[in-house]
Amino acid sequence: MVTSVRSPDSDPAAAAGRPRGRSRRPIDTPTMAAMLPDLGPVAQRNPEPISSEVTRRLLDYLISGQVKPGERLPSERQLAETLGVGRSHVRQAIKSLTVLGLVDARQGDGTYLKRTDSPLLPLAIEWGLLLGAKRSQDLVEARAELEILLAGLAAESRDETALEELRRCVEIMQRTTDNDEFVRADVDFHLGIARSTGNQSLFQVMKSIRSLMQVWIQRVAYAPGTRPATWAEHSAVLEAIEAGDAVAARRAMIGHMEGAADRLQVTLAEQEHRQAAPEEDSVGPDAVKP
Repeated sequence: MVTSVRSPDSDPAAAAGRPRGRSRRPIDTPTMAAMLPDLGPVAQRNPEPISSEVTRRLLDYLISGQVKPGERLPSERQLAETLGVGRSHVRQAIKSLTVLGLVDARQGDGTYLKRTDSPLLPLAIEWGLLLGAKRSQDLVEARAELEILLAGLAAESRDETALEELRRCVEIMQRTTDNDEFVRADVDFHLGIARSTGNQSLFQVMKSIRSLMQVWIQRVAYAPGTRPATWAEHSAVLEAIEAGDAVAARRAMIGHMEGAADRLQVTLAEQEHRQAAPEEDSVGPDAVKP
């Protein structure tokens, strides 16, 4: 079991300079490689940065089931040695996995797997979320085009049942003070639009990216001062759909997608700034700031 491996960094005897018994002998790279069969030296895939490939490899490793939810991942040093990359690349990959909500990076204690049954794992690999700014931007643009199409179709085919569901979502977004409830209402609003079109193929596409939508919406909704603008944009979309005006619905959704993309870019830029903080801000050699 990977989590039974003791990191040399956490050995109090080593830190004190005392001799260690056989059970505390430093683990060399071949031993680590044998214990992590699904990992190996990383070859850079240009033009992607090495950290992107490291993220991809760690995602595959987590899906393999070698680490169970709640268990500790190998240390940053061990992963770097096994993958044949610098610790900074491993650190960046772990930060990406933390943003996705897949792992919990605890300062001075290591990184722990949260869960592997989330649909976000296969989707993250398929869509390339956080595997490069260009891919993330492509995904934002793809979602925007789909949402604009669906808004126009919804205005043409909506019925009173669909409208009541959309009104309920917008009303929750307006009154709630709970971030999680706001996010759920936001996601349900977009799925409700897709459902109201009666086009099952398009609805299934929207459902397939639900987890990714939730990640984006959470990042923005939790940022101070963003929720009023988000609510106003949803209200404009709802008003156009209620009026049965497909042109206005598409126009309102364009405005919402542009506003949402701008807010997302702000949060991503803030994340980049935090990740560029000096390494000495971390506590301990393997500490990772979430």
